[in-house]
Amino acid sequence: MKRRLAARMAGTVMLAAGTVAALTMPATATATAPPAAETATLLDAMQRDFGLDRDQALQRLDQEAAAGEADERLRGTLGSTFGGSYFDPALGKLVVGVTDEARFDEVRAAGAEPKLVVYSMEQLNGVVEGLNERSETAPQGVSGWYVHGQGNSVVLTTRPGTAPDAAQFVHASGVLTDAVRVTESLEDPRTYADVIGGNAYYIGSGSRCSVGFSVQGGFVTAGHCGNAGDSTSQPAGQFEGSSFPGNDYGWVRVGSADTPQPLVNQYNGSNVTVAGSNESAEGASICRSGSTTGWHCGSVQAKNQTVQYPQGTVTGLTRTNVCAEPGDSGGSWLSGSQAQGVTSGGSGNCSSGGTTYFQPVNEILQAYGLTLLTQ
Repeated sequence: MKRRLAARMAGTVMLAAGTVAALTMPATATATAPPAAETATLLDAMQRDFGLDRDQALQRLDQEAAAGEADERLRGTLGSTFGGSYFDPALGKLVVGVTDEARFDEVRAAGAEPKLVVYSMEQLNGVVEGLNERSETAPQGVSGWYVHGQGNSVVLTTRPGTAPDAAQFVHASGVLTDAVRVTESLEDPRTYADVIGGNAYYIGSGSRCSVGFSVQGGFVTAGHCGNAGDSTSQPAGQFEGSSFPGNDYGWVRVGSADTPQPLVNQYNGSNVTVAGSNESAEGASICRSGSTTGWHCGSVQAKNQTVQYPQGTVTGLTRTNVCAEPGDSGGSWLSGSQAQGVTSGGSGNCSSGGTTYFQPVNEILQAYGLTLLTQ
């Protein structure tokens, strides 16, 4: 087993100088279509950032909506044979990994493309959980790990020159080692709590973060921005809950002088109206809002990402190729008009590109029993 892993790792180690963020526009299955003005803005961004014309942009939005619906349905019906999924822009549909070829017709009937894979999503998530349990023993160079649906593997990222130590960590963890791919990367994850972020709010003596999404009574944001009991200003409030590391989420209750609205700032003079929180598929386009760098877009690269921050390990994040910078922490992530999550951290910047992770919003809502404001 160790010899096979070493050979596989030697063949897959690569140096990533930094993922270039494609400044694109999101769209997934939405129960409510965005208003006409918002749709026009989405199409403008799609044409600019994906190099599409208007008809192509409209087609991709429709394709991603259909992919999101198929993904939700097939995850349930395929059960233990489900091996991950991702949106393929070239095919214009969802590609679904299946460990049993006898289920291919079921996938095709749902409008998706089947692909025979070795590992089920249950196995891959099990690998992530196994590595999570040993996260405190991870070598210093390891920056995180995540399930990669397209590759039907778990990818572990580590600093250049540290792959042997990372491989040893994988061996020692006792996980399904053949499912792990070690990749050398210049990623250096950090949190973004030290300067101004998305529609800015201030914590305590003056540190700044971004508002995520409005909920009944306040808003959700990143947990590393403040601790329970910390006061905020602009808007005035108090952290009612916060979890970091382990998770990276929190929520702030605001006073009666501030009125939460179901809106996200696009930094072009307009807002996106939040319609719900349907989760987008891997490969789908997605956008982020934060006051340090404004509105930037790209694609969902992976889910169930574990990140090794200097402050500790955070699990269950979503990985994207969207750029972000300090101060964007806690800010909003949207696919179309559907809330996706709040900015946790990442590496790189919006000049050279980068990798950014977000905490899924539905987990935050469930953790604190909150109700997302929608329209």
